[in-house]
Amino acid sequence: MTYYIVIPAHNEEAFIALTLQSLISQTILPKKVVVVNDNSTDKTAEIVEAFANENPFITLVNKTSEAIHLPGSKVIQAFHKGFETLDDQHDIIVKLDADLILPNNYFETIIKHFQSDATIGMVGGFAYIEKNGDWILENLTDKDHIRGAFKAYRKKCFEQIGNLKPAMGWDTVDELLAKFYNWKVVTDSTLKIKHLKPTGANYNKTARYKQGEAFYTLGYGFFITAIASAKLAMMKKKPLLFLDYINGFLKAKSANTPLLVTKEQAEFIKDYRWKKMKDKLTR
Repeated sequence: MTYYIVIPAHNEEAFIALTLQSLISQTILPKKVVVVNDNSTDKTAEIVEAFANENPFITLVNKTSEAIHLPGSKVIQAFHKGFETLDDQHDIIVKLDADLILPNNYFETIIKHFQSDATIGMVGGFAYIEKNGDWILENLTDKDHIRGAFKAYRKKCFEQIGNLKPAMGWDTVDELLAKFYNWKVVTDSTLKIKHLKPTGANYNKTARYKQGEAFYTLGYGFFITAIASAKLAMMKKKPLLFLDYINGFLKAKSANTPLLVTKEQAEFIKDYRWKKMKDKLTR
């Protein structure tokens, strides 16, 4: 199976070389890697060009956008810019962040998962961050969720879910829509990815409100949002974030913000979330 990678990058001169080095060291190389230089003001483009000169499957695309970093929309707009440059001669499409070090067998293992079952739509490993000299699990999500930093999609699944949504919550709605269309989402705990920049390091208060808005646009409803907000705030060890998330949800609701999903998909998502919660309580 062949795979293409799109990497949105904004001011990643400290990390992008490490990410690209881990890609050119893969046991099965990608056919194409597109790095989207999204309005960087540092040497990101120069570093990518140096890799591209030595590795013809790597290309650089430049994009101009606002400097402000709001999670979701900016990065996925950059992803779309890179994806538009690709042909359809791939089996797997991958969205990667520009601050990762992947194990050398990462994509060999990903491909094996896809080959093992034609109903597997998405595969990914787990993020680890450095703390006091050790690499520990970046424990922000359930073990059955693939982090937005490294998403690999079977082409048919990617097409059926309608590409990636340019909004916060995109890396949850993609999995929920995959399940809506009866695709399996697989996580592999043996695939340990070094995440060099902790999630949310640059997020401001507006971005934190966006998390609550994302819960609304996923069709969660207030009670599921409250539970998800409390859980996420506690996982981040910042209980007061709960209030930001709830405020974001209520602002989105009062503004009648459009959902990212259809009414039928929203009902499926609510039912799926309630079922997961009940399953955890009865274990």
